[in-house]
Amino acid sequence: MTDKPQTSDLELPAQTPEAATVAAYLQAHPDFFSQREELLLSLRIPHQRGDTISLVERQLELLRGRNIEMRHRLSQLMDVARDNDRLFEKTRRLNLALMDATSLEELVIAVEDSLRQDFQVPFVSLVLFGDNPMPVGRWVSSADAQRALGGLLTEGKAVSGSLREHELDFLFGEEQRKQIGSTALVALNHLGLHGVLAIASRDPQHYKSSVGTLFLSYIAEVLGRVLPRFTNALRSVR
Repeated sequence: MTDKPQTSDLELPAQTPEAATVAAYLQAHPDFFSQREELLLSLRIPHQRGDTISLVERQLELLRGRNIEMRHRLSQLMDVARDNDRLFEKTRRLNLALMDATSLEELVIAVEDSLRQDFQVPFVSLVLFGDNPMPVGRWVSSADAQRALGGLLTEGKAVSGSLREHELDFLFGEEQRKQIGSTALVALNHLGLHGVLAIASRDPQHYKSSVGTLFLSYIAEVLGRVLPRFTNALRSVR
């Protein structure tokens, strides 16, 4: 007896009833793949030279579209990476300037000039807390700070988004408050609370909740450690 060739379970001979049924169905429904584009990418159809095979062309169109989409995503990721590199370099320069400062005046100027000029922040507020104010910078008593900002000082992390009017008035003044759309704020907290650093934008979406505060937090951590070197007037808010 001669054994018949075995056919793989995964293959259908060209002329089986199942293959004929599939072929007849596709012929009767030429738009079958229009709603099942994911199937096109798994098909293998020879492209005959000089002939137009719409299915192959559709596959190529899908692949080109996905390639363009992936390139756009990659471009966006690269833009974000470049922006973060620039922010990191600006933050590094400012933190080095803070550590190199030899007086409170140099410290305050370094913070305000860097944020306004290097970071291009339109609204900057550095408020120092103490009951015996010094002639450099803006000082308020610890009691006034607690009344104005309250829970914002005890968050333990940077806060961003929309602040209330009286909070903005305290930080930036009434005139600037009218121009502000969103704010990021961080307490200067190291072995006690020494002040608050706030930045703001006219754009309500610029500082969304918990967005864009990482580098501001880095600056505040350094500033909170350097400030007590220059004055004994700083008193912690407990």
